[in-house]
Amino acid sequence: MAQILVNVTVGPNDPNKAALAFFVARAILEEGHHLVLFVAGDAVHLLTSESAASVEGLGTGKLSDHFDVINTATAEIYFSGMSAKARGISPDDIVLRGAAPGTPNKLVQLIAQCDKLISY
Repeated sequence: MAQILVNVTVGPNDPNKAALAFFVARAILEEGHHLVLFVAGDAVHLLTSESAASVEGLGTGKLSDHFDVINTATAEIYFSGMSAKARGISPDDIVLRGAAPGTPNKLVQLIAQCDKLISY
């Protein structure tokens, strides 16, 4: 089992790439690997209930469907606290269960410890 980090920075303005990022995160879990997710920049908007319900990629599904799977699995989930604060998103607005605010230093630590990195 590999430990795979998915780093997401693309926001709802690119729904295809945004949905693809979480589609792949879901596939990591379904394949039995350990998912580590770090969401930063405009991507923090994706973690709100509004985006989860409205963002859908062509051929990659709705965010809400991917979030449902991710929320039932064991995964490490972080979002940039600085990105969220700058965009007026509070920790209470985040719909992924167990998501914790992270810093750039945390992202560097995760990159160093994971076996693979995928970035969207």
